[in-house]
Amino acid sequence: MNCFVIFSNLRFQLITMSKNTRYFISFALLSFSLNADSLTLNGTVTTTDGEPVSEAVITLVGTLKTKPILATSPRKMDQRHREFVSHILAAHVGESVLFPNSDNIQHHIYSFSPANSFEIQLYKDVAPKPITFDKAGVVVLGCNIHDWMVGYVYVTDAPYFTQTDEKGAWSLNLPADDYTLTLWHPNLDTPNNVLVQQIKLTAEKSAPIEQKITLKSTSRTGKPPAEDAQNPAYQ
Repeated sequence: MNCFVIFSNLRFQLITMSKNTRYFISFALLSFSLNADSLTLNGTVTTTDGEPVSEAVITLVGTLKTKPILATSPRKMDQRHREFVSHILAAHVGESVLFPNSDNIQHHIYSFSPANSFEIQLYKDVAPKPITFDKAGVVVLGCNIHDWMVGYVYVTDAPYFTQTDEKGAWSLNLPADDYTLTLWHPNLDTPNNVLVQQIKLTAEKSAPIEQKITLKSTSRTGKPPAEDAQNPAYQ
């Protein structure tokens, strides 16, 4: 297993290689001053073949003790084609998530995760009420009807978080500070599937650092079996 991280004043890269899987995760740090207290931090997450890695969760915690700004309405994780959509959803502690069902069949979703356990019994359309997540941690979701279905709600008390888009890109505006940056994705083979990186976000140059991790060679996709994934009865 060969892996390494390179950090410079504008860019640090994480490259991990396993026997069956190779990922290349890079964070392009393009920081510039919007005003005396605000910087823009950009990044990308891609495979070694240049394929984007979407829905990875990025969190940042600084020394300024900033309080999270909670969403004013519930976040949503849908169920379409017998999959959780999104596969991964990030939320602040104290926020609620609605679990609509856009399929033409019933689902029965649940979680036994210590962070937040709950159950929504057989239903179609919109679930009766949103679920409030009041504890930080990873909440793994399943369906009692469809064993392959798996989804993740990443609940964080970090003041800043975002997720990579379909191009593997992410961006945050935040004040200059010393930050602990975490990257979470269920494929990362580290404790709690988290990569932790210390960052000093200023307009000045940053010293290079290196860090090694391993990456799972297999993972659950949450998708239906290939032989009936396109079954029109469930579209």
